[in-house]
Amino acid sequence: MDFGDILNQWEGASKAKPQKKQPQVSHKKANAPTKEEKEAAKQGYTWEQIMEQDSKKHMNPMDIWLNRHGTVDKDKISEEARRNEKFSNVDYLRSMNPEAVIDLHQLTREEAWTKLQYFVNDCYNRNLKKILIVHGKGIHSAGSDPVLGPMVRLFIEQDKRLGISGHPDRNHGGSGATWVIIKEKQRN
Repeated sequence: MDFGDILNQWEGASKAKPQKKQPQVSHKKANAPTKEEKEAAKQGYTWEQIMEQDSKKHMNPMDIWLNRHGTVDKDKISEEARRNEKFSNVDYLRSMNPEAVIDLHQLTREEAWTKLQYFVNDCYNRNLKKILIVHGKGIHSAGSDPVLGPMVRLFIEQDKRLGISGHPDRNHGGSGATWVIIKEKQRN
């Protein structure tokens, strides 16, 4: 094959019209009904009924805005602020009645410690503010010193969830009981 043959072959190839690629066309008809329209047709709805149902789905713009942004309950916020202000006042906390009471009479030191741990955990999880621990004065202790009173004080000092404490008036146990303020949960 010489150069002339190659040239003739090249010219013949360029003269042949290249076939244009036709764009890929969907085989679906242009106005074919959608899946929802087919289901509506099966149920016997007319186009007018379908359009009427669609127009009823319109929502009020105010409802759309409220759904998106919500509302603020100012009464609830002010009530929570008042409650938090009360609970931050130490005098109020001291004067309020205990929300839960535990009686440790007739328990050994170990039993009382375990029972106290469960009690404080429960009160802390229930967000209680003030509890009363009745431990007795120690009059019936085997030795000369009371057993549970010092143990309760030690427990209060070691538990970081417990705050200030004191003895109630004589009507609520006097020196045989101890009230404790539970600190608020730490928010993460």
